[in-house]
Amino acid sequence: MVTRFFSRLGVPAAAVALTTLAACQEPEIILPGAREDIRPASDTETVETRGSQPISLPGQNANASWPQSPGTAAFRTTNAALRGTPQLAWSTLIGNGDSRKQRITAEPVVAGRLIYTLDSGATVSAVSPQGQLVWNTNLIPASDGDSDATGGGMAYSNGVLYVSSGFGRLTALDAKSGAIRWQKRLNATGSGAPLVSDGLLYLVAGDETGWTVDTKDGRIAWQIESTPSVGNVLGAPAPVLTSDLSVFAFGSGDIAATFRKGGIRRWNASVAGGRRGRAAAQIVDVTGGPMVAGDTIYIGNHSGRTVAFDAASGERRWTADEGAVDTVWPAGNSIFLISDRSQLVRLSASDGTVIWAQDLPGFVKDKPKRRGPIFAHYGPIVAGGRIVVASNDGYLRFFNPVDGSLVHRVDVPGGATTAPVVAGQTLYVVSTKGQLHAFR
Repeated sequence: MVTRFFSRLGVPAAAVALTTLAACQEPEIILPGAREDIRPASDTETVETRGSQPISLPGQNANASWPQSPGTAAFRTTNAALRGTPQLAWSTLIGNGDSRKQRITAEPVVAGRLIYTLDSGATVSAVSPQGQLVWNTNLIPASDGDSDATGGGMAYSNGVLYVSSGFGRLTALDAKSGAIRWQKRLNATGSGAPLVSDGLLYLVAGDETGWTVDTKDGRIAWQIESTPSVGNVLGAPAPVLTSDLSVFAFGSGDIAATFRKGGIRRWNASVAGGRRGRAAAQIVDVTGGPMVAGDTIYIGNHSGRTVAFDAASGERRWTADEGAVDTVWPAGNSIFLISDRSQLVRLSASDGTVIWAQDLPGFVKDKPKRRGPIFAHYGPIVAGGRIVVASNDGYLRFFNPVDGSLVHRVDVPGGATTAPVVAGQTLYVVSTKGQLHAFR
């Protein structure tokens, strides 16, 4: 229409019209002062902190085992005994390491005077406290190839090692010999970590289904369904238990609490959502927790959210704008986590406010307009009165819980690919090269 209008006026008339319109416009007023971005630049964004704050950790506990995921209080040693400056004692090859298509996702399990590991395929190994290989069992189905699947988790209970694998199998092994007692085929990847208690095994198999099976024979006791999700991180977290509930976390960010025996839902919640301004990812999968401490459950996702829920009702107590890429560790009225911004963060357990944040190594190659992958960090846990983080850049780091300062660092040959565990005053971690390292 404007074109038609100008074509009827002709070129000279159109020029006059444009000049007249320009003359009618008010002059642009440029305000004085420095120009500020609406939001901080992503590469300079930092967390506001209150610096240091006193903390009262429980005394060091010389635990002999680390049998399952520490999310349930009964299986967690809050402050495991460990010397202040541990050094590498020995290393043992436990199978295949990380590759382009396969990853080690199972943390070591320590029980019955043995250390159990699961490699990036489906080979389970038992290692003595002196670093000697006692037995290994290959759980790859005859119908599948070595590289067809990856991931999994382990839990130990009453002389039996329960293993979930990415090949869609749940297996019960004799913990002393590695012999298969029974095997259950799952209708999912099976890459999540199991939890075992009172004759029942709880598992999120890697999809929207929560499983509960009888530990005697693997028969299904009951199942629970959630919202389907395709954007899941490899290796679902283990369910957790309260005094009367079992709590499952799914890839959609949904949380479901059921009565432990019958599977009837008690409450539902969600940690979906992300940080405003900057989030490292839009994945809402639960990667931090769940972790039960007293009457509170702490859970974090991968996109900038950590939430505290009332364990009995599912009511949300607080929300922090910090994503948790691995374990959310409660200790001394504080919550420690590795955030999605590659920081070790201490939060107040009462309201979720940040007490301090310590930068960890970020981008492997930080070049303008071409940032590569970031370093992976695992944990944290509390051991020896320090906050311990294992990283694939080749280091174990030990931090002061009061102010987050780095107090000790030790080399991890090959770089870590799992969170550390501590038992018998020894720290164990698996490397990207498929080696089990022991530090004392």
